[in-house]
Amino acid sequence: MEAPLLVKSAEDDVAAPRTYVEVREAFLREAERLWAIAAPITLNILCLYGVNSATQLFAGRLGNLELSAAAVGLSVVSNFSFGFLLGMGSALETLCGQAYGAGRVAALGLYTQRSCLVLAASALLLSPLYAFAGPILRLLGQDERIADAAGDFTLRLLPQMLSLAVAFPTQKFLQAQGKVAVLAWISLAALAAHVAMLALFVGALGWGLRGAAAAYDVTSWGVAVAQAVYVTRWCRGQGWEGLSWRAFRGLWAFAKLSLASAVMLCLEIWYMMVLVVIAGRLDDAEIAVGSVSICMNVNGWGAMLFIGLNAAISVRVSNELGSGRPRAAKHAVAAVVAQSLAMGLVAMAVVLAYRNSFAALFTGDREMQAAVGKVAYLLAATMVLNSVQPVISGVAIGGGWQALVAYINLGCYYAFGLPLGFCLGYFLRLGPQGIWAGMLCGTALQTVILLLVIWNTDWEAEAAQANERIRAWGGEDDCDSEHLGTKEVFRV
Repeated sequence: MEAPLLVKSAEDDVAAPRTYVEVREAFLREAERLWAIAAPITLNILCLYGVNSATQLFAGRLGNLELSAAAVGLSVVSNFSFGFLLGMGSALETLCGQAYGAGRVAALGLYTQRSCLVLAASALLLSPLYAFAGPILRLLGQDERIADAAGDFTLRLLPQMLSLAVAFPTQKFLQAQGKVAVLAWISLAALAAHVAMLALFVGALGWGLRGAAAAYDVTSWGVAVAQAVYVTRWCRGQGWEGLSWRAFRGLWAFAKLSLASAVMLCLEIWYMMVLVVIAGRLDDAEIAVGSVSICMNVNGWGAMLFIGLNAAISVRVSNELGSGRPRAAKHAVAAVVAQSLAMGLVAMAVVLAYRNSFAALFTGDREMQAAVGKVAYLLAATMVLNSVQPVISGVAIGGGWQALVAYINLGCYYAFGLPLGFCLGYFLRLGPQGIWAGMLCGTALQTVILLLVIWNTDWEAEAAQANERIRAWGGEDDCDSEHLGTKEVFRV
């Protein structure tokens, strides 16, 4: 068996700081560790989000209808499947992180293969959503012209959704081991190639939204294939031992954790997606949907930074719990929450400073720009809350608390925030601002509750249970390297 990557002994845990100088040193030391992981992951996520944003930018230059269609296709339908598959993939983040911290490196390849199988099956089940996106959007009350255009655009994004069954598992495999630089380089190359394809397909060839969808599909599969090639060719003996029939064992145990993870993240991602759908039922739907989608796009750029911290803290917490170092995990959590909150306040200040001008990046329509300015204050508040909330979710993923957080999200978002937003937007006729304000209250409540959960967590107990969780969730007890028979492994 490989030597443990982190020594499993309470004596090797970090010391509890007692003075201001020790607290500062612990904070700086942890910040350095976090950003060594977070910086490449953040670049990776920003580039991949840039692929999405660039697609909307090119669509916006085609007209307001095309902008709204692309916004609904990408922000609603595509985000629906993205959220579900990302959630399913986050189970691998928990398992690989804790297994790597415990020194069970050989298990990572098996878990990754299981995740690919589970995500592939899930993607196939989601395919009808793409085929019937137009009728579904009309049924939800979306403007008919927007629904038809978005339905055609969404159907062309089906290959992109299928690529996630490969992209997410290989991404989590590399993140758990801190091999994140390669993810940044792949995504940077993908963004450059995507912009070039958009200029060719949409600009030079005049293919419109069809060209934008084609570029999105090619870019997504390029990322998935590049990550898979790196894992299978350059990670041999470092978590990847080849394809194995063992990947088909214990799928149910793995699927249960994946489903809990999916519910947790989906309830978060879909929550803001619903804002775009509800806006489509208001008067002057084209302006309402367009203004809200532009703000969501800007919010998404900020969120990508904090999702990078989400991934980093998930790796740190899972590694430290797997290695039996609870105080180190607690220090990592404190450091990342403080940093993310500070960055959220800076983001809020920037949005408020440029609230009347940033919409010009997306559209030249003066009415649309004015509508964006009216909801910019809510965007600023959202930036602050969304600086802390994704990071807390990363802590939950690292600790394996997905089921608990799913219940909290369900209550705060859908039993409280969404009904409140509906009442403010429709009954009090406050429009997009009312809907957004109500839903923002749900986010605030969820953030406060999760902070209280973290504050009261017994980290020593969490570390003690890490190995039992790996065995239960992984669906097997014999995935150490000495048990991997050569007859069961295909070298790929």
